[in-house]
Amino acid sequence: MKISVIGTGYVGLVTGTCLAETGNEVICVDIDKEKIEKIEKMRNGVVPIYEPHLDVLFDRNIRSNRLKFTTSLEEGLEH
Repeated sequence: MKISVIGTGYVGLVTGTCLAETGNEVICVDIDKEKIEKIEKMRNGVVPIYEPHLDVLFDRNIRSNRLKFTTSLEEGLEH
């Protein structure tokens, strides 16, 4: 299943990562200018928040191409 998660704050990022871990293709979208730099880091596997073991799930799903990030709402909606 393809899922778009709007917002890459604590709730959106954890939700998106967990949905990807269950086998879904997830794209997380955020247009907040302060988070744009974080999106670039997230694409490279850097987790900007702390949640126990989230880093392991995050890395596994980015490498598996099930978890992606964008700043384009249009791209998220097309997904």
